[in-house]
Amino acid sequence: MSPDDQPNSGGSPPGPGTITALAVAVLAITTSSPLIAFAAAPGLAIAFWRNALAVGVLTPVAIVRRRDELRALAGPYRRQLIFCVLSGVALAVHFGTWVPSIKLTSVTAATALVCTQPVWQGLIALGQGRRLPWLTWAGIGVSVAGAAAATGADFGVSTLAVLGDLMAIAGGLFAAVYVAFGERARSTLSTTVYTTVCYGVCGLVLLVACLAGGVPLGGYPATTWLAILGLVAGAQLLGHSMFNFALRRVSATTVSILILLEVPGSALLAWVWLGQAPPLATVPGVLLIVVGVAVVVLGGARAGRGRPRSARAGGTGRRRTVALTTSTDAEV
Repeated sequence: MSPDDQPNSGGSPPGPGTITALAVAVLAITTSSPLIAFAAAPGLAIAFWRNALAVGVLTPVAIVRRRDELRALAGPYRRQLIFCVLSGVALAVHFGTWVPSIKLTSVTAATALVCTQPVWQGLIALGQGRRLPWLTWAGIGVSVAGAAAATGADFGVSTLAVLGDLMAIAGGLFAAVYVAFGERARSTLSTTVYTTVCYGVCGLVLLVACLAGGVPLGGYPATTWLAILGLVAGAQLLGHSMFNFALRRVSATTVSILILLEVPGSALLAWVWLGQAPPLATVPGVLLIVVGVAVVVLGGARAGRGRPRSARAGGTGRRRTVALTTSTDAEV
């Protein structure tokens, strides 16, 4: 077994394999928003196909490698199955709001606003009775100010741009809900089984939404199908897989910060490839969002390092400080 396949046991620096995996993952997720903007298909249809095709890839792997675990979902893992289903529904709402938002507002604004997921994660933790450190509150304040500034700037662009901003914010919120349910399911289930079931439920919900809304699921040009396949192979499978691999050697906080590179990366790609320069008025707000989310993640990590070992292991103290990370199974 190579050094990069070993868990990180003592703060040793990541090897070249891990660094390569991180670089590939960042590049993969950076292509997500521009590919969605490029694809000549409705946002809901794109969201459906990226999940349905991903399930087509994951299901054979789950059957071959995790057959006993799949059977357990009907028995001792019934509770985990419920969390998988709820997570899949939340993921469907995430995709159903964020993917169409890219068609309404700029790639830069939609990507930055959906990256507020750690902010919502902190507020969910607060609702669960956990205490947020002051640095996390500061980051939330900066992110909210940035989102307000970016959305307010789009009032001068169009009503549709503002609607797209609000949908991207909702996408970030439901990404956090998806992670919260997924955390409960993943306490027992493997990544393969969890993502197979979750993506399957998500695809089914999106299919119902497409059929109910009369959204066409076919008849697209070949370039659109190539874009959808790029989304499945890139952000949906390759990006997440490489981040999960890298988590053996680097902290979740490092991964969370690297995920924020999607914002400038997507903006640059949309500018060069699609000629979609971000509106100058939204740039200050977008920068505030990125800074605020980084502060939230770093503040949560600092709180996690400062907690007693018993609290990290799930101690029963009445007040616990939450340590925030961004799940690499969520689309940002």
